[in-house]
Parts: sequence; structure tokens; C-alpha cells
Amino acid sequence: MSAKVIVVGSLNMDLVARAQRLPRAGETLAGESFATVPGGKGANQAVAVARLGASVAMIGNVGDDAYGQQLRQALLDEQIDCQGVAVCPGVSSGLALIVVDASSQNAIVIIPGGNGLLRPASVQAFDTLLQGAEVIICQLEVPHETVAYTLARGRALGKTVILNPAPCTGPLPADWYSAIDYLIPNESEAQALTGQPVTDLTSAEVAASQLRQLGANNVIITLGAQGALLAGPQGMRHFAAPVVQPLDTTAAGDTFVGGFAAALARGESQEQAMAFGQRAAALSVTRAGAQPSIPYLAELQP
Repeated sequence: MSAKVIVVGSLNMDLVARAQRLPRAGETLAGESFATVPGGKGANQAVAVARLGASVAMIGNVGDDAYGQQLRQALLDEQIDCQGVAVCPGVSSGLALIVVDASSQNAIVIIPGGNGLLRPASVQAFDTLLQGAEVIICQLEVPHETVAYTLARGRALGKTVILNPAPCTGPLPADWYSAIDYLIPNESEAQALTGQPVTDLTSAEVAASQLRQLGANNVIITLGAQGALLAGPQGMRHFAAPVVQPLDTTAAGDTFVGGFAAALARGESQEQAMAFGQRAAALSVTRAGAQPSIPYLAELQP
């Protein structure tokens, strides 16, 4: 059976340190705990799709190290199709060095490793997976040429194409937008894409309008505790966030993207998918870690 969702993206091992606050430049702080947790935006989103009710395949790279073996096995344990996850000889797996403070804010440094070697040919080799899918998801932790190829191929195949533009440091190439069905940035990513401050619903509406004018069919700006804004051909709608006590916001955005995609792949409406993704993300922030925090479908049933 073909996977309904294909994720083309990164696999990282997250090295997570907890401290009362984030260190300042040149400062050494005493930490409180340390954990090694499978992560990477691509892998996180694939896990979210799998746990939240849709079949999924991953296309990406790991290094030929112990972390790579653990990352691949973590996906296999979730029943994710990993035929498209390649091992790159002589290269480390991707790493994310994460510090989380007492208020659940984090600072992250990414080392690409094998993720940096994911080429368009790597995706092209598994074109049958793309052909059999309903939804294709990309992020920006792999080379942009590979993202560009995947977006264009997804559009050519008539699939629902989602881009989570993270991490983002500036505008996207102009020719990407027309291939994107759902562009899903958070506040800081929307600000980087548009050059306009995004701090609340009003400024998010301005940014979303600008991104739609550039060609994205739908724009979803996630606003943390302020909810999410959906802007599309039918206008704009704000979705309030469920109220929770956050512990760790790591992978909240990935959980939303995966939950949203899983709901679409199951045939739910755009509005149902928005609400489902928000409920999943809200539950994830009450737990520590990236993939360990992602909930299962049964936990979200009424």
C-alpha cells in the first residue's frame, strides 16, 4: 500500500540540555539535565503523521554512525516506510544542540551532517513514492535545490504540497510559491519571509496577505499561545489555541504540521485539519523532548 504522506527532509539527533536560563555570550552555566532524543524537522513531522493517523514514508539521509542507526530505527519503530532513508558513508548524522530554559524557551544550533547531502536525485530515485502519495511535506533543513525539486515535482503530480519554511533567514525564491498549497511558518519565520514584524494576529494578517500575493495558495501562520491564522482563497480565519501549561515547546510546530497533514490525508476538511493539528501541538508542549512529546491519535479522540 502506498504511503499517503511523504516527508522529504531532515533527521537529526537532538542533544538536549536543560538550564534555568539560556547562557549569554561567553558565559558558562550549570545545567540541570541532559538527554539524547531523535529529532530533525523532517523526521519529527513524519513521526507526527504516523502517530496521528496516516501512513507515511520518509526520504532523507543519515550518517554512518551510531546516531544514524538510532534515527532510522526510531522511524521504523513508528511503522514509517524508510526505503528512502539513505546512509551517507564518511559523514556524521545531523545533530541539533538544544538548550531549554525554565520557561520552556529554547536555543538551537544545527549541524547538517548527512542532511546536507540530500540531493534532487535522492528524491527522484523514489518518484514512485511521490506518485502514490496524497500529501508531500518539505522543510528547509536540507539543501534548497532539493526542496525546490520536490515542490515542483509535487505540483506537477497534482499532490497537496506543504512547506514548513524552517529554519528561515530570508525570503523564499519567487518561483517556489506557486507550487505550495500550504505555507506554514511561525511568527519569526513569517517575519523573515516578509521583512515585516509579526507579533500578533493583526501583523500576522498583513504577513499572510503578502505571502498569498507572492503565490502561496494558503498560508497558515502559527502563533503559539495566540493560536493560528489560516489565510486562503476564502479569506482569513483565526483559530484560538487550546489552553495548556507548557513544559517544552520543542517540536510543537512539527506536531502541528504532521497532524494537519495526517488529517488532510484522512480526508478531513481544512478547518478540521487546523483544529486537529492545534490539539496535537497543544498536547505536545506539555511533554519534554521532540519525538517523545508527539501524541498518538488515541490520545486526541473525543
